Amino acid sequence: MTQSLSLVFCGTPQFAVPTLYKLVEAGYLVRLVVTQPDRPRGRHLELVPSPVKASATQLKLPVTQPETIKKNEAFQAQLEALKPDAIIVVGYGRIIPDWMLALPRLGNINLHGSLLPKYRGAAPIQWAIARGESVTGVTTMRIDAGLDTGDILLQREMTIANEDTAETLASRLAVIGADLIVETLHGLEHSTIHPQPQDHSKATLAPILKKEDGRVDFQRSAFEIFNRLRGFQPWPGAYTSFRTKSLNIRAARPLERRISQGSLLADGARLLVGCGEGTALELLELQPEGKKRLSAPDFIHGYHPQPGDRLGE
Repeated sequence: MTQSLSLVFCGTPQFAVPTLYKLVEAGYLVRLVVTQPDRPRGRHLELVPSPVKASATQLKLPVTQPETIKKNEAFQAQLEALKPDAIIVVGYGRIIPDWMLALPRLGNINLHGSLLPKYRGAAPIQWAIARGESVTGVTTMRIDAGLDTGDILLQREMTIANEDTAETLASRLAVIGADLIVETLHGLEHSTIHPQPQDHSKATLAPILKKEDGRVDFQRSAFEIFNRLRGFQPWPGAYTSFRTKSLNIRAARPLERRISQGSLLADGARLLVGCGEGTALELLELQPEGKKRLSAPDFIHGYHPQPGDRLGE
């Protein structure tokens, strides 16, 4: 059934793509797609479009890629001429300015990858896994001037599986989030949704990830290190050093075993490293600096770990 609402869609990453497709599928009129400018990628630094731009092009939707939006008079005039009923924002990567917040009658509607007020910020999916949560979800909210502080519209929960990484969880959350956006628009259009203020006292932050977040601290328990390894995929991952060179930990599992923190132990074909709280991490797949990925047996065969070898020194 054709919908009556006119929309502007703002998004950049793969997480936003299912929502864009779902809006078109549901019959909404997406008048304009706003996404980040093409960025250089790869060894040859060729300009690559964002996942949202690639999808919008496939859907034959008009696209604009302003470098800035806050004081961009041409962009403001473009949106004002469209007179959208709502602006949908999914991982766009820009702070929405006041003039944009005031433009559509139904507001600027954001899909956020957590159960707000938990995990406000740029990396909610990553930090939910890294901090050992067993449940997360998605929230639709009406954007205000704060950082993920607007009124909650709808929420859906999702269990975090033991084997989930940020990549696998994000893919599943993106799918239920796309459905939730459509449900939210329908509810707003028919006045069946009653926005709920967030309880700011329960807010936690999910700051943008830094390279240093991936450095393994073997004073942490193996279970905490394992959660951070899963959460910080594909970047910054989990890395340490071995014999003065960088070593990426690609796959591991936590164990209840007491080994001196940071000490490397070859136990037959198994490779263990001591962590905090009487735990150890079994290293399953490693990537030495400048080398290909190696299974633990191949690493043992190639590097012959010796008593006294340590990681992180």
